[in-house]
Amino acid sequence: MGYGIVRQVVRARFLLTSREAARGVIRETADRYLAVAEELGPARGATVVNVPKMMGVDEEMRDWSFYMLLEHHVIVNGFIRRVVEDLERGEKPIWATGRDPKHDVLPKGGAGEEQVAAFRESVDGYLEMEKRLGRLRGTETWPHPLFGVFDAHKWHCMFGFHLKVHFGQAERVYEGAVGD
Repeated sequence: MGYGIVRQVVRARFLLTSREAARGVIRETADRYLAVAEELGPARGATVVNVPKMMGVDEEMRDWSFYMLLEHHVIVNGFIRRVVEDLERGEKPIWATGRDPKHDVLPKGGAGEEQVAAFRESVDGYLEMEKRLGRLRGTETWPHPLFGVFDAHKWHCMFGFHLKVHFGQAERVYEGAVGD
């Protein structure tokens, strides 16, 4: 499937996804990550595993531990949270201008089991914040680096979509860390 088709499919999917359904995807997928983290434990969670080329996993993301993957999510989750909040308030997230979406989301190194709590907080904090917001559809917009211009609702959908995209990577990291 070509990039243009993927872009259109993702945009259509977000358009058809309710706010509640997007919230459900976030909660369900985050819970799956937390279950894997519990099963891996600290030593295996820090094991760097090389995963094969996969859709949504750039070359510089292929040699990560599970904790590094969680750190990546903490960074992206925080970014999406701020964008959704700003757009819902009718503001453009100008602070995001000039950010490098390929490199500013990479783990900083040394990720350990503290990333489990940070990940949990990034998800729980986002969901609590999102419940307090007003309308998300038809707000100001901000461009996603791959999928085009999104309003707050599409960014809300992106939160769970991003978690799901990387869950395949998480499964491969798990397999490599436990030796399967």
